[in-house]
Amino acid sequence: MPLKIAVQMDPMDSINIKGDSSFALMLSAQARGHEIFHYDVETLSYEAGRVSAVAQPVTVQRVEGDHYTAGNPVKLDLGRDIDVVLMRQDPPFDVGYITATHLLERLEGETLVVNDPVSVRNAPEKVFVLDYAEFMPPTMITRSVDDVRDFQDRYGDVVIKPLHGNGGKAIFRIGKDGENLSALMEMFNLTWREPHMVQQFLPSVSGGDKRIVLVDGEVVGAINRKPGEGEFRSNLAQGGYAEKTDLTEDEQRICAAMGPELKKRGLIFVGIDVIGGKWLTEINVTSPTGIVAIDDFNGVDCAAMIWDAIEGRLEH
Repeated sequence: MPLKIAVQMDPMDSINIKGDSSFALMLSAQARGHEIFHYDVETLSYEAGRVSAVAQPVTVQRVEGDHYTAGNPVKLDLGRDIDVVLMRQDPPFDVGYITATHLLERLEGETLVVNDPVSVRNAPEKVFVLDYAEFMPPTMITRSVDDVRDFQDRYGDVVIKPLHGNGGKAIFRIGKDGENLSALMEMFNLTWREPHMVQQFLPSVSGGDKRIVLVDGEVVGAINRKPGEGEFRSNLAQGGYAEKTDLTEDEQRICAAMGPELKKRGLIFVGIDVIGGKWLTEINVTSPTGIVAIDDFNGVDCAAMIWDAIEGRLEH
């Protein structure tokens, strides 16, 4: 049965269609005969128990520079007019993002929201991962420079990153001599009110940072992201590049440990990051990426698998 799908995401003009996972999901939905609407999170409204958004009907095509056509804006009741909402705008995971999850939560029983907004709110990438600390490198969350110095005395080089950042932005490596640590922590504390994540630097990151995608708790594929020249960050948005890969036994154990919980929480599309074949660093649930590269390397169709999972939930 054709569905009406509202995609909450950043402006369509700004996306890179060669690798954008949201665009791939839209193409796949359109191929199934579903009707697609696009809206900006800032148009979300609530009144008298109803949640609405100003959206445009869109058609998409994989043509660079001419990848979508938008119709006239309409105000949609997201509970009555829409079957599925895809929450796909990029972080930061800030109060605005959290507020959107509170509004979308009110669609429960009427419209399926993917990923489940309550679970997204309760599972920020660098906090939810702490539930699986046995798979993580030594990790600290703090605002204290003294605590970081003590951590560094024990573990040597460290990586410091914002707790609610994304895309590899503002990630710093500090050598074991601690040079610039005080200044960096001062800048972080002035910029962000929340504490920051500190982890032991893993030299094995030079061999890649694996993105593994799970759909409804099951592994559908992975890519290995390697840092570009002069970088230690392997994020594709920071100049990294992808290569084909398989899962290690440790990575399979990690996925098996978290898969049932992801499915239970309604986290249908999840991307986890693993370094060195065994060190879990993040669980991405807000707007995961990577499915286009996985499809290219492995000859699969991750977007179709995601829609199969969504349609399966609607049937029950």
